[in-house]
Amino acid sequence: MPELSQESERGRSAAPFGVAEVTGPSMVPTLYHGDRLLVHYGARIKPGDVVVLRHPFQQDLLVVKRIAQRRENGWWVLGDNAYAGGDSTDYGVVPDDLVLGRVRFRYRPRRPGLRSPWALLGWALSAARPVFSGRSGRVASRRLRAR
Repeated sequence: MPELSQESERGRSAAPFGVAEVTGPSMVPTLYHGDRLLVHYGARIKPGDVVVLRHPFQQDLLVVKRIAQRRENGWWVLGDNAYAGGDSTDYGVVPDDLVLGRVRFRYRPRRPGLRSPWALLGWALSAARPVFSGRSGRVASRRLRAR
């Protein structure tokens, strides 16, 4: 399950935006281990959005998941990697007050061994991207209906 660095919590009260780092594979292929995220705290969320939330059973742990649908008592969240687990299929509905913010932007740091000009160009063209609701959100919704 992607854990986020606690740096995002420290700057949260000062500004509506913060930075978090992804650890774990549950949001692959959208987010990878080591990706940095720009999080908009307190933003409006809707199904399909990638969000940062407190884990329902371990509230000092921050996780990143995709909102699948609204339920009566909160949000049903899923990881984009169906094989990684650690989402609402394990812990149920996430209450509104545990959803902290929406992920707006992803930055993928350069790997240390990346030296070839073509590899550097490929990294430069794909390193920074906005994180949209969309294609992966529909995949998560199909996975939810199939269960």
